[in-house]
Amino acid sequence: MAMQYFDSHAHYNDAAFDADREEILARLPDAGVVGVVNVGCSAASSEDAVRLTQRWPYFYAAVGIHPEDAAQAAEGDLDRIASLTSNEKVVAIGEIGLDYHFEACPRETQLRIFEAQLALANRLGLPVIIHDREAHGDTMELLRRYRPRGVMHCFSGSPEMAAQLVRLGLYIGFTGVVTFKNARKATETAAALPFDRILIETDCPYMAPEPFRGRRCDSTMLPRTLERIALLRGIEPEAAAEQFIANTAFCFGIKTPLPGASGSN
Repeated sequence: MAMQYFDSHAHYNDAAFDADREEILARLPDAGVVGVVNVGCSAASSEDAVRLTQRWPYFYAAVGIHPEDAAQAAEGDLDRIASLTSNEKVVAIGEIGLDYHFEACPRETQLRIFEAQLALANRLGLPVIIHDREAHGDTMELLRRYRPRGVMHCFSGSPEMAAQLVRLGLYIGFTGVVTFKNARKATETAAALPFDRILIETDCPYMAPEPFRGRRCDSTMLPRTLERIALLRGIEPEAAAEQFIANTAFCFGIKTPLPGASGSN
């Protein structure tokens, strides 16, 4: 049986896919992709993410307001996010968190919206998908306070921070960055974590792995990330593939076996 993959974090509603989205999504099952969690960054993109789950049976959605979109969030957007969770294909609140790299949004606004969404996730009993860029201290403080289920996506911290997150009950998501030659922290963390706490993701259209770095990413590139982690851990890729699918399904409360759809409805 050919290896199968579950992309735990993608952005197929991004404008980078506008020209050929249908073509790309139709061929993913032939590449072994049996599941995709497509992630919103605003109320509008979250609605788009949910719409894609209606078109593609192997798609699931996460709905939330990204820290870079927090400044543009309108009154009532959190209510829009909450209302979307009534759809059975919505499996998480995300992408939410803090981003202090560009300071595109005031920190106090980011903190307020992040905290509100952590509270929403806990109230609804949903996992979260966390974005943390150069905001480790504030992120960890809020995670310790709310103790949500979920995943720290595109992990950029140290192995020590990853261990703290695992103790809080969270999963760690790795992108194609783990294949980069200078990705010391990511490779050390991927090698050291408990095997049942690792998710793989593309974060497409971003973070394409080697040898595709700099190109638009999509879920067909997941094998590169998986193979790198399997090599770091000294295990067979087939065993890693099975474990990562099980981890992703358990993290997001998705029933198995997965539909592994062969096309649209």
